[in-house]
Amino acid sequence: MSAKERILEEIRNFRGQAGMYYYNLATSETWGYREKEPYLAASIVKLPLAAAILMWRARGETSFDNTVTIREEQKIPGCGAVQHLDGDVSLTVRELCKLMITISDSCATNALFRHYGAEMIRKGFLELGLTGTQFNREYWDEEKENRGINNYFVPEEMGMLLKKMHDRTLVDAEASQWLEQLLRQQQINHKIGGFLPMDFPLAHKTGDEEDKAHDVGIVYAKQPFIVCFAYVGPDMYVYEDFIRRSSRLLAEENGMEI
Repeated sequence: MSAKERILEEIRNFRGQAGMYYYNLATSETWGYREKEPYLAASIVKLPLAAAILMWRARGETSFDNTVTIREEQKIPGCGAVQHLDGDVSLTVRELCKLMITISDSCATNALFRHYGAEMIRKGFLELGLTGTQFNREYWDEEKENRGINNYFVPEEMGMLLKKMHDRTLVDAEASQWLEQLLRQQQINHKIGGFLPMDFPLAHKTGDEEDKAHDVGIVYAKQPFIVCFAYVGPDMYVYEDFIRRSSRLLAEENGMEI
């Protein structure tokens, strides 16, 4: 049984909403399961936000050197380091992007969301070709969450974004390379990278909450491939293990040296 057959057989049995998208960058083989559906995003929308900022920067509409201040009362719990810094914190857009991607810092992400605003972000996502992927509210905004205002991502759309980055057509070659290097520095590696050799080359972004287990990225096997995993449901930890095992299977099938 091929890796594809084994993975698709298993993913169909998960309770809740489980899906994935696969694209082989060497052969153009593509397949998936519920890959066109929107999933509650957790931290995945931090990736397209970084892409949108790169797009605006290329057009002269923003600068990496712009400074954004996070007030003490704006700090939130969850992933990241900014919440642990004393007092008001001022950081550049460049620094906030790095924190948002490499350690999934939610304070940094909220600061960027406030800086650009929901409407500019909505238009930016649409310009990037993201119709089902939406960044509608800050993290830990319980009032909006209770009103049903949430963030979503579509696995296939994240795959498209990653392919453009790999092809150096996401904004331009410089922006694509900058984002790829940032994703390679991702510090949360227990899912796609969990069963791969230490320091195996990956460029990815995770998303985690109590009932969500996502990871989207590029695995640089001999035949590099994109894989985007999404899950919302009661079996988060089981699905995380599924991500680890599936990523290993696909890497081996695509020429990973064991």
